[in-house]
Formats: sequence, C-alpha cells, structure tokens
Amino acid sequence: MKNIIVSLPRALSKLGYCSRKKAEFLIKEGKVKVNDKLVTDIQTRVKLHKDKISVDDKDIINAEKVYIALNKPRGLITTLSDEKNRDTVFKCFESDSLPYIFPVGRLDKASEGLLLFTNDTEWANKIISPESKVEKVYHVQIDKIIDDDLIEKLILGIEDNGETLNVKSAKVIRVGEKNCWVEIVLDVGKNRHIRRMFSYFNINVLRLIRISIGEIKLGNLPKGKFRYLTEKEILSIK
Repeated sequence: MKNIIVSLPRALSKLGYCSRKKAEFLIKEGKVKVNDKLVTDIQTRVKLHKDKISVDDKDIINAEKVYIALNKPRGLITTLSDEKNRDTVFKCFESDSLPYIFPVGRLDKASEGLLLFTNDTEWANKIISPESKVEKVYHVQIDKIIDDDLIEKLILGIEDNGETLNVKSAKVIRVGEKNCWVEIVLDVGKNRHIRRMFSYFNINVLRLIRISIGEIKLGNLPKGKFRYLTEKEILSIK
C-alpha cells in the first residue's frame, strides 16, 4: 500500500474518525497517540497506512465507507456545527446511528434538494474538484419570465466580485403569470453561484432545488430524509 504522509488531524479525518477541527481538539487535549506515544502537536506528520494511531487508547482503523443522499430542507445550514446555534443539516441524522460523515459541497440556507454525505474524502474530492466537471442540475424558480437572450447571457457568463460565473446550460421548464422555473446545469460551482448570476440581472430567486449530481438523482426522496447510495451510483463518481 502506498505510503501517504499527512498531518495527524488530516489522518484522523481521512480514516473517517472525525473532522479535522475535532481532531485538533483531541490532539491538544492529549487524547491521541501515534505508535503508542502521546502527541499534542497538531502539526505532527504521520504515515497514514503505516503508523498506529489511537484515541483514548483505542486503535483507529479505516471506518467503513458510507455514501448518503439527503433531501435537504430549506432553513438548515450546511455545516458540521454552527457558532450561532442555528439548525444544521445534521439535524436530519439525529435519530440514526452513523459514523462520522461530512457534506460533499454545500447548499446555502435557503436552498434545498440533493446533498451528499460521506466519510470517503477521495470520493468527495472527485465531486468537488473543478477539474472533474461533475454536472449538477438545479430547478430554480425566479420572479420573472426570461427569454432566450437572457439564457444566452447566463451561458456566456458574467463578472462578479472578480469571479467569472456562467452556467453550462439553461432552459425554461415551466411558466406562470409572473414567474417561471428554469433548469440550470453547472459543471463548476462557486459560492451562491446561481443566486449571484440572477441578482446581476436584478432577478430574485424564489426557490432553488438541486435535483441531481452526476448520475445521482434526488428522485422522490422525501424532504428531510436520506438514503444510502447504490453501488452503481457510488461507482459513477469513481
């Protein structure tokens, strides 16, 4: 097995034990040993698959890999914990016994839909990395009926706060009297990407729902509920 040298907090994260932030706390508290020697320096480097790491004298081994799809409701923060004590997406897992997992990317508080979780950092990075260009599809309700000219502008892109933002494709899928639903496809996403683009054209986003990531679909998963991904879905990213 290839020797991978990483910091001790990152090792605990990659092994699926806890987040790096929690790992730093455990190390400083004197709860972590490497090869049976107490380590309190968070900068310590270790060989991931060779050095023996223990927490509270219990050896840490690779946790079983977990891959989960959640239908995120509006109003939840996509983070492990929140300093303002706001509800986070982990509220949806409170009644279930799961190993350490983390969200793959994020959806902002007002957004909803498909959000993935795992403890497999390599798999997650393949989704998040801009080089991977994994397509993410959103259904967006806006307070205006748009035409082909604006769709072309969304595809060509805008400059906002020093960043170039554009969509891979866009099409109107439903029209009301004063608003419409637009299907947006992104293959590279940035913070509040879609909301910032519509705001540039003085258009308000009323709802934003992510319906797919690559070949993984939201489907009819109830709001606030989760399911385990199928092997086919997991391998579609790998």
